[in-house]
Amino acid sequence: MIEIKKNIYWVGIKDWSLRKFHGHELSTHRGSTYNSYVIKDGKTVLVDLVWNPYKEEFAKILEKEVGLRNIDCIIINHAEPDHGGSLEYIMSMIPDTPIYCTKNGADIIKKHFHKDWNFKIVKTGDTLNIGEYELIFVEMQMLHWPDSMLTYVKGANVAMSNDAFGQHYSAQGFFNDEVDTCELYQEAMKYYANILSPFSPLIKKKIEQIRGLNLPIDMIAPSHGVIWRENPMQIVDKYYEWAQDYNEGNVVIVYDTMYESTRAMAEAIGEGLLKNGIKYKLFNASVTDHSDLITEMFKAKGIIVGSCTVNNNYLRTIGAVLEEIKSHKFKGKVAAAFGSFGWSGEAPKLITQRLQEAGLKVVEEPIQFKYVPTEEELRQCVEFGDRFSKSMQ
Repeated sequence: MIEIKKNIYWVGIKDWSLRKFHGHELSTHRGSTYNSYVIKDGKTVLVDLVWNPYKEEFAKILEKEVGLRNIDCIIINHAEPDHGGSLEYIMSMIPDTPIYCTKNGADIIKKHFHKDWNFKIVKTGDTLNIGEYELIFVEMQMLHWPDSMLTYVKGANVAMSNDAFGQHYSAQGFFNDEVDTCELYQEAMKYYANILSPFSPLIKKKIEQIRGLNLPIDMIAPSHGVIWRENPMQIVDKYYEWAQDYNEGNVVIVYDTMYESTRAMAEAIGEGLLKNGIKYKLFNASVTDHSDLITEMFKAKGIIVGSCTVNNNYLRTIGAVLEEIKSHKFKGKVAAAFGSFGWSGEAPKLITQRLQEAGLKVVEEPIQFKYVPTEEELRQCVEFGDRFSKSMQ
């Protein structure tokens, strides 16, 4: 148990070996943590829990450090199993303990565990006096579930933000000033791009609302990753920046290929981008980690997608990429399509349609060539990249 502020303790789990999350959807190259917190005040408060596989270890920690029957109430900021999965096990030992959560939170918990525990429903602005400290609840609906909530510890100036401002990152330290800043922000942006970017308009409004409350914040304690104690508002400022059609001015070219013709076209298009000083990254979708790819596309100003045609369609990995672009609701980006074909040649046109449906601005007609592109056709790919870069400027 690590004291993070006077009488406020981290009692979570560091999952060093985790490499996949949300089933197998999200990669976590540096593991993750499940951050739970205990406040020892006039009342002893447990804020958020851990994932179910760690329920017994977690219960032993609580029994040793706190005593389970000394817990006066539990705050569930978000009921997703990685935070609330061990709730049933804990409640089996202290079944009458009040659970403070939003109305959506109570509904979700009931659907997960089919139990009707002692729920105390709270909404934005509600408070709970626990002694020296007072808890203020702030609903964070759809950041990133309907039940999401922030608990502010008045007196300690600590914001317990659950998924907001977190990272899938198991580091050697517990605080942002104890870890590699480059690693930290790489994981923080990946977390935002993959999990929270679809909700960017809501995030912008919620940050403005939180700022409007004028709450002094000395520390932000999320439920994954490290705790922000050195200039904690830096991550709030970054979220606000990321929530507003963020891009870094570069291009991502993502493709899949069967016999390297589409790859050759991708490389030639990249040459055309460089003619105008536009930096780019080239990714083969079939061998690239898709969580990392989503992060790179989130950072890009332009996205160029290519595939050869197979069975009158694009390759399946490109289909997955296009679905991700649509579901993450990337805004303010320009796009185009390309590819090689043998006889029917539908892929680039279909890719173009999907990019438009995803809300990207397609600035070039798709380019495609039959079988192996000639030197002249590769030159046309260079010109394609040249025109695309000028459309960005």
